[in-house]
Amino acid sequence: MAGIYIHIPFCKQACHYCDFHFSTSLKKRDEMINAICEELMLRKTELQGAVQTIYFGGGTPSLLTAEEIQQILEAVHAHFNIKPEPEITLEANPDDLTEDRIKELAKSPINRLSIGVQSFFEEDLQLMNRAHNANEAHESIIKCKAYFENISVDLIYGIPGLTKERWLQNLETAVSLEVPHLSCYALTVEPKTALEKFIQNGTITPVEDALAEAHYQLLLDTLEAEGYENYEFSNFGKEGYRSQNNTAYWEGKPYLGIGPSAHSYDGNRRSWNISNNAKYIKSMNQETLPIERETLSQTDKFNEYIMTGLRTQRGVSLERVTTHFGANYKETLLKNAHVHLQDGLLILAKNTLTVSRKGKFVSDGIASDLFLVN
Repeated sequence: MAGIYIHIPFCKQACHYCDFHFSTSLKKRDEMINAICEELMLRKTELQGAVQTIYFGGGTPSLLTAEEIQQILEAVHAHFNIKPEPEITLEANPDDLTEDRIKELAKSPINRLSIGVQSFFEEDLQLMNRAHNANEAHESIIKCKAYFENISVDLIYGIPGLTKERWLQNLETAVSLEVPHLSCYALTVEPKTALEKFIQNGTITPVEDALAEAHYQLLLDTLEAEGYENYEFSNFGKEGYRSQNNTAYWEGKPYLGIGPSAHSYDGNRRSWNISNNAKYIKSMNQETLPIERETLSQTDKFNEYIMTGLRTQRGVSLERVTTHFGANYKETLLKNAHVHLQDGLLILAKNTLTVSRKGKFVSDGIASDLFLVN
């Protein structure tokens, strides 16, 4: 199974925490859509398997018209082998999801919406400079549920000033709206973002790791009690509502990233497009690919398997480590894991390493301790 990710590099305004590639100018919108379709044609031989997932990310893909979405999907179908009934996800902001817009999307091939709510509280949305308000966050979900069954909502925790009580209310609101899938992320301070600047000059209080960890434990307790499966560190789904796109990523399946700044992976190489809209469009007009590529070493592949495996419910299979990488890798892995096993952060059972509930919040740090260095 393979996936296609399509990066739409446009937003109405810049969120204070975001370091993704985007532009608030829509002047080159038509040229960008044509360039994306051109890249799909130029890279039509890069995916060997049938495509099961198509994901519109960004940026803000919900800024696209139905005609633009259809134009891109027609290019996908023209150049790739698509499995019947693929999961087709569109990231959407609440302020774009009017009744008419939702009806329009429901008539398109889009069958899954990922709604960037982030918080149901006005003060949090203003701090993050989101384009929607608290009422739009709530109402967009209610409206979408009338037309879409497969809905995911993004929430952010660890926001300065976000109390445990308010975070719990965010979770309870999503649960009460019967959202079948939640993706919940800790607010991180990325370099060169407005958030970093505001923290440095004292406008916003610093992000506290201890508060974020408390929020995460509350997240686990609340959603577990409501029957959500925590199949990956940040992702929670009701039965039958796992994101196929997210699952494939964490299982190391190949995917093709289309659009400026988009990343791709084929099992042996990683590649990424130039993060510049004008240069991307110019390259596509010249039928050249503005891509950098790197070939992964055996150790790189091992480290990636450790990182992705420990973030998921399935864990790291020692049998797979031995088969794919060799007995020496397994021995070194167990040696490096020993201290975390003693501390109760890792669990070894049925020849598989998994992160304990206690270790989930620090799973990335645990994984880095298990990496091998060339």
